[in-house]
Amino acid sequence: MWHRQCPAGTWEVARQLPHPALRPGVLQYRGFRMDLGGSRRRLELPSGSVTVVFNFGRPLRVTCASSGRVLASSSAPVVAGMLTRPSIGEHSGRLHGMEVALQPWAAFRLFDTPMRELADAMAPADPVIGARCQILSDALADAPGWPERFALLDTALRLWTEKGTTPCPRTIHAWDQLRASGGTMPVRELAASTGWSERHLERRFLEQIGLSPKGAGRVLRLRQALTMMAEGKSSADVAMECRFYDQAHFNREFKAMTGHAPSRFMAIRTLGSSGPPAVDRLEGQVTSAVLGA
Repeated sequence: MWHRQCPAGTWEVARQLPHPALRPGVLQYRGFRMDLGGSRRRLELPSGSVTVVFNFGRPLRVTCASSGRVLASSSAPVVAGMLTRPSIGEHSGRLHGMEVALQPWAAFRLFDTPMRELADAMAPADPVIGARCQILSDALADAPGWPERFALLDTALRLWTEKGTTPCPRTIHAWDQLRASGGTMPVRELAASTGWSERHLERRFLEQIGLSPKGAGRVLRLRQALTMMAEGKSSADVAMECRFYDQAHFNREFKAMTGHAPSRFMAIRTLGSSGPPAVDRLEGQVTSAVLGA
């Protein structure tokens, strides 16, 4: 388990990989506690994963960054599907809870729900996962510490996996191929690797991933671009290596999915803020940036 805590006690963050039997479908567990003395706003980017958030009694408000439409406002568990647009998470500065990050096909199995119903959406977890989600959330909140909470997640998710609908191996294969290419593998090649038609591949992706292969590829290409920019590569090099038509195409796609031009987003990432110094939700990925209150 990885754990960091502020000496003054104003925040702590804990991460752990799930039980090996749950991998690679379940990506990561993350626990957090904050008492910052002031509100906090965070820009959240499409991550290529599905997330379940358990809040332990403190409300979290999430809005669409472009329209301001409220996506979620609750202290109850919420689930976020595959997203293609940025959102803004806000809280009073006091927040306590956990996140579970899932491969989309693993979410299909755990929730037994078509993933297209969660595409570009956040929803209360109960209608999607059932009352078992609130029961688990209450147990997590009552547990004495992070190790016990992570163990509870392992136990619950292994049980849910056993009772879920098994995703198609060819869908998982296609998703892995698309991820390995950084979202750049042409749909026709992706379909050929499965032995399906492009139309059938699209139906399977909408059901078990949530987005079409083209839509999922956009998100995965953004993920690759963000990783390269965090490594210090220029926008011109990123645009070329990620196979955008040109710099202008890269800038348009980046802004559509983050709300900011590439240089502006990276500048926001460098601003200091209260709370944990590592703001990203997934280890090794660029997922977030803290905004002004």
